[in-house]
Amino acid sequence: MFRTLKALIDDALASLDARGPQIDPLPLAIAALLLEIARADHEVDAAERHAVVAAIARLCELDAGALESLVATAGEAVDQAVSFYDFTNVVNERLSREQKLELLEKLWQVAQADGRIDHYEEYYIRRLADLLHLSHGDFIRAKLAVLPG
Repeated sequence: MFRTLKALIDDALASLDARGPQIDPLPLAIAALLLEIARADHEVDAAERHAVVAAIARLCELDAGALESLVATAGEAVDQAVSFYDFTNVVNERLSREQKLELLEKLWQVAQADGRIDHYEEYYIRRLADLLHLSHGDFIRAKLAVLPG
């Protein structure tokens, strides 16, 4: 499973190298997790897509051209992945607890971008919080920080 993701990342990096600047696995993993949440309810509307792109831009500090390429590559990675572990492993290796908390808030922002949080979105975010070694309290605090009201 991890070899499949590594092969995909290596292929993406090789193709990006031929076209321009390289990306590393961390932005790809972050983008993939955000896309997973956007896709959780089987519909990705314009608001969710905008929230994904805005979150990637904030977390990864990429320009518009790199963002579009990263989102496309992350979409392919999500299609080929069989679990969240491939992505969360990269995040756990490279991000601090505070950065993972910020990612958790961005996941909630993507989930509620369309005005409602689907039960699949909440379920996936709960699983991701566990895989990111964040507590249930962190999960709830991030949700409450994002919800309107």
